[in-house]
Amino acid sequence: MQKAYYLAVDIGASSGRHMLAHMEDGHIVLEEVYRFHNGNDNENGHLVWDTERLFREILAGMKVCGEMGKVPISMGIDTWAVDYVLLDDEGRKIGPCYGYRDSRTKGMDDKVYELVPQHELYARTGIQKAIFNTVYQLMAAKVQEPGTLEKAGSLLMIPDYLHYLLTGVKKQEYTNATSTQLVSPVTNSWDYELIEKLGYPKKLFGELSLPGTIVGNLLPEVREEVGYDLTVVLPATHDTGSAVMSVPSEEDDVLYISSGTWSLMGTELMTADAGEKAEAANFTNEGGYDYRYRFLKNIMGLWMIQSVKKEFEAGYNYEGRKEGEDYGFGNICDRASSETIASLVNANDDRFLAPKSMIAEVQAACRESGQEVPETPWQIARVIYRSLAECYRAAAAEVEEVTGRKYGTINIVGGGSKADWLNRLTAEITGRRVLAGPGEATAIGNLGAQMIHDGVFGGLKDFRKCVFESFGVKEYR
Repeated sequence: MQKAYYLAVDIGASSGRHMLAHMEDGHIVLEEVYRFHNGNDNENGHLVWDTERLFREILAGMKVCGEMGKVPISMGIDTWAVDYVLLDDEGRKIGPCYGYRDSRTKGMDDKVYELVPQHELYARTGIQKAIFNTVYQLMAAKVQEPGTLEKAGSLLMIPDYLHYLLTGVKKQEYTNATSTQLVSPVTNSWDYELIEKLGYPKKLFGELSLPGTIVGNLLPEVREEVGYDLTVVLPATHDTGSAVMSVPSEEDDVLYISSGTWSLMGTELMTADAGEKAEAANFTNEGGYDYRYRFLKNIMGLWMIQSVKKEFEAGYNYEGRKEGEDYGFGNICDRASSETIASLVNANDDRFLAPKSMIAEVQAACRESGQEVPETPWQIARVIYRSLAECYRAAAAEVEEVTGRKYGTINIVGGGSKADWLNRLTAEITGRRVLAGPGEATAIGNLGAQMIHDGVFGGLKDFRKCVFESFGVKEYR
């Protein structure tokens, strides 16, 4: 019997990959078929995404599937949240696709709060304040590029736009839409009253579609280029939404960390909590699969490690530097564990969002607080890893305080679940059992939405059970 293949295109801020899956003996079998680089470009002083290059990479990976003789029956794309594309009435892109780390949103929070006070904004949406949220990006467009929003016929989040380029069909997917801070957790649809108060054109915000919705088949020209047709099915297009889908636990009270460029730590709620305690602790209620809420906190995450790794690879000089030194994540993590420096920084400080030099910023933070200043890659990594684990401890305590629940286990999924010493630190510093894995959580969750749609699994619980049995976890106490 011919195998049914499903394709997840999972694009992060630094790389993207095409992951194929099929079922074998009741287990999900995962295979990476294509990988490509991603990152912001500098254009006219702004950080932007080259969405056309991303689309070319998507097509290139799809062609590889065909060359392997493993043609998928469906596919879906997930990316990071908050960034968007504006299209005119003819479906052509208007202006650049700005990156969330771009500085154009500076001061836009004050502009938003002149129209809708901060407390009201949180109460209406349940979404934590982050200066890069779409609500502030749209204010930047309104203030800095007058008329642009009015010229637009539609707004699509990045994965929605990439699905549109594949199919010619515009769908606004629910989980990613909630990251805009413009969706009501009461109605699970756009808050048009809020949108009107902010002066954003209502025509940009259409019907929201859930993960598992069919977008359509490939456009004729796309079909011709890749050599086959398939059905595009919406995953949770917000990568964290997909990652949390694959948390391999059947328990209702689950504490998780989706660990990658960002560390997203929280739990699942069936009803959003936009109360004062949640607001004071800066927790967010992001939409999840089947209208579950990802009640979580954004922590800076492995972005800090990724940044210092790049700097040392590029030749950042330090005492004792050796030619040909291994700056791979595994070696950095191992070497950090044997250092003794005890300094800590606040990993959630905005100073670490997009500094010119992450190394210099970490050193400056230690110097300013009167602590020992790290010099080598391993010392700097130790400071970052221990600071992250301390953030996890504080966030876990806050989740318990706000929800009134107790969590004895933390499930770590995503690329960061492979950081062995960080997992050990997390168990030690939080005083909780840690279950680490799967590493490819986002792609697996993306595939899960497609496979549930196709009837392979009866629902989320069946899928999560299969994830545990297929990929297992590593336990730390």
